[in-house]
Amino acid sequence: MKRMTVALAIGALLLGGAATASATPAGPRVPDAIKVPDGNRHLATYYGEGVQIYGCTNGAWTLIQPAAVLSKHGKPVALHSKGPVWTSTVDGSTVGASAQANSPREGAIPELLLKANLNTGDGVFGKVTYIQRLDTRGGVAPAGTCAAGAQTAVPYSADYSFWVAK
Repeated sequence: MKRMTVALAIGALLLGGAATASATPAGPRVPDAIKVPDGNRHLATYYGEGVQIYGCTNGAWTLIQPAAVLSKHGKPVALHSKGPVWTSTVDGSTVGASAQANSPREGAIPELLLKANLNTGDGVFGKVTYIQRLDTRGGVAPAGTCAAGAQTAVPYSADYSFWVAK
């Protein structure tokens, strides 16, 4: 009887897992303000985790730069740094971009639409046209005043979606 119960439990898990694996996941709702223009297709989305580095200027915290690692299935695939710039750790290609639009997010840095203004290399980022920073968590500058010259790093994470021309 014990074997039958274990077999049924494993079978149920396998069937449930198969149903879950084959279901199409619902994508995050992307605000209209940061939707990618027609004429582009989705290339890849990577999970980014790192810090937003802030410095104190005239008694207020201002962004100096992000520093994050982007990963796919837990494996690092790119670095994100000041510019903003994303560099593939797999093939060395790079994309730089400038913010075109944003969408506020409570308790987190805003979601963004960025347009590429620099592409180098023939790899994954070589032909990127747009980048979306989505599902942001954390990264908000500290509240209140600060002492001149102070710096702080605030943890954040986001999903970065990369787009290329059709």
